[in-house]
Amino acid sequence: MNFIETLNASLRETFQKAGFDGSFAEIVVSSRPDLAEYQCNAALALAKTLHRAPIAIAEEIVPYLRENPAFSDVSAVPPGFINLNVSAPFLRDYLAETASSPDFGVEKEETPKTVIVDYGGPNIAKPLHIGHLRSAIIGESVKRIVRFMGNRAIGDIHLGDWGTPIGLIIEELKSRKPGLPYFDESFSGPYPDEAPFTISELEEIYPAASAKSKEDESFRQNALHNTKLLQERYPAYIAIWKHIVSVSVRDLKKNYDRLNVSFELWKAESDADPYIRPMIDEMIEKNVAHISEGALVIDVAEENDKREIPPCLIRKSDGASLYATTDLATIVWRMRDYCPDGMIYLADKRQEMHYTQFFRAARKAGLVEPETVLTFIGFGTMNGTDGKPFKTRFNSIFIDMLCK
Repeated sequence: MNFIETLNASLRETFQKAGFDGSFAEIVVSSRPDLAEYQCNAALALAKTLHRAPIAIAEEIVPYLRENPAFSDVSAVPPGFINLNVSAPFLRDYLAETASSPDFGVEKEETPKTVIVDYGGPNIAKPLHIGHLRSAIIGESVKRIVRFMGNRAIGDIHLGDWGTPIGLIIEELKSRKPGLPYFDESFSGPYPDEAPFTISELEEIYPAASAKSKEDESFRQNALHNTKLLQERYPAYIAIWKHIVSVSVRDLKKNYDRLNVSFELWKAESDADPYIRPMIDEMIEKNVAHISEGALVIDVAEENDKREIPPCLIRKSDGASLYATTDLATIVWRMRDYCPDGMIYLADKRQEMHYTQFFRAARKAGLVEPETVLTFIGFGTMNGTDGKPFKTRFNSIFIDMLCK
């Protein structure tokens, strides 16, 4: 039995000694922690059965509870609550027994489940953000807890590798090294096996390209065109993309290894891309999605919502996909390949609306089974003295310092 169940068992015995029905005895965490650790509201329920004042029943039970070695500081308070703390000797003995028992007394799942834990979420070609430590450490902990309970836990890093940042890198690389074969339309291959850049160069290329795109509209448009060609599987840009992924993943694995964080799956947004078109076609065919102001959306608002839940945007008016599109397509291949009982997502709590929308969209579109559990675990930001989230990025040198 877990701790609360152990306390309830002891509480039921005491109720029976006092001459009351033990089935009413149940302990809950106190709503007034300043007064007590736990409380028992059984006297309120018993009063209806016995037609007596609840405070009188509580006062009759309290002397028996004071003789129970599991509890201390027991008192009855109007209108009939019983406040109590756990005694130090009982807690000490419980912890000693738990420490010496197999698996520390944890009761394993009777029917083990398959759970995919989605955490990490870095973008390739970029150094890890200081905030990525939250997802890495919390996510790894959640995965280990799920596994410790006897389940099959599968961690997926879910890399960002298929959007505009890649188009920006290609355009910047083209301006820096125009002589590379990837930019020669007459080149027929094969393309080089070695990447034309190191991880250090790559981590410098992206911020430079990003800054340039904000000042040079022509550069930005070229980058968007590069992204379009990449997603249309243009061979030269696919070759560059493979280099970017290879160099980035090798560095990421080294850094995550230093943090003692591991992923069973190194899947990315690109892995979901083949599923997007057929998924959208099916959504349209089933009338799950509809056109609104030129964009394709799924209405996910529910009658009991206490705040406005906007429609889930599936495809922009220009035909471009979004994060929700990729996340939904990712669910498609996960259900096909693993048929998980549940999926747990870890991300910044500020993204809660996104997860609410795409979870509802997944259910409405029938992408998951009715019993499939979708869970979002949001965490806070790491802020500076100004109260704003850090923007600092770090590398292996920082991690080496952190792990010493």
